[in-house]
Amino acid sequence: MRQTIFITLILVAINAAARAADHDSNNRQPWDQWAISNPDWVEPVAPFKVIDNIYYVGTRGISSFLLTSKDGHVLIDGGMPQNAPLIVNSVEALGFEITDVKILLNTHAHFDHSGGLAELKALTGAMMISSVGDRKALETGLYAGSDNPSYSAPAVEVDKTVNDGELIELSSIKLKANLMPGHSPGCTSWSARVTGRDSVQTVLFFCSATVAGNRLVGPPQYPGIVQDYRRTFSKSKGMRVDVLLANHPFFSAIHEKRAKVLEGNADAFIDSTEFAKLMQRLEVDFEKKLAEQTAKLKQD
Repeated sequence: MRQTIFITLILVAINAAARAADHDSNNRQPWDQWAISNPDWVEPVAPFKVIDNIYYVGTRGISSFLLTSKDGHVLIDGGMPQNAPLIVNSVEALGFEITDVKILLNTHAHFDHSGGLAELKALTGAMMISSVGDRKALETGLYAGSDNPSYSAPAVEVDKTVNDGELIELSSIKLKANLMPGHSPGCTSWSARVTGRDSVQTVLFFCSATVAGNRLVGPPQYPGIVQDYRRTFSKSKGMRVDVLLANHPFFSAIHEKRAKVLEGNADAFIDSTEFAKLMQRLEVDFEKKLAEQTAKLKQD
């Protein structure tokens, strides 16, 4: 039954994508172009259990995660605006009710991770919780430091804000807010302790530390962005992460690990070295991009 539902979901999504592609450009929403240039961002995939009470309910190219408990659930990230119905169908294909989602969290207020939150909040009535630094971007729908309409997202009201180290609790679910700004002013990686490999493991729902489209200089995307990135890289060096779940699946090979689980490796998601290696690569890339942008600014 669930397989039939999911096949139907895929056909609906394909038809919707085809209709969107046929729209006149004047009728497109600002974010539609991103779905056309990044089709995996809105491509449905079958939802699956990651570890313990954590499930993947995102698309092929953008992560969303469901944490379940007997008294309600927590959903982390809403993907693109187009992804909200896909997330709903994934949650329900797993056997859960979308109306049992009591808390919505966001890693960072960029349209490809916050875009579906407004619709998901309307559907669930859940409490929307964010960092202080990203609240404005969520409530205006605007990308911090940019007036490019294609970077916008539907605005969502924030019910509560958190600071670094604060805990969010719902029944057996306990999530810690780890502020790691740079990619956005309030970039938040959420951590939880779960049971895996017959022991307690630390899971990190990683925000991001890529430069992406951010201006680091001349003028910076937001004041203090360079210092924020460097503080985040420094902070990461003292963090223990056993299970890395990134905002885009390719950063932590989520789908590849899922394939290994299906092949019989039940511990495929557990790797206590992965996060440090990723952050080392991202720090090198950050310093390279900073040097490149600084040199270009001097030339101009």
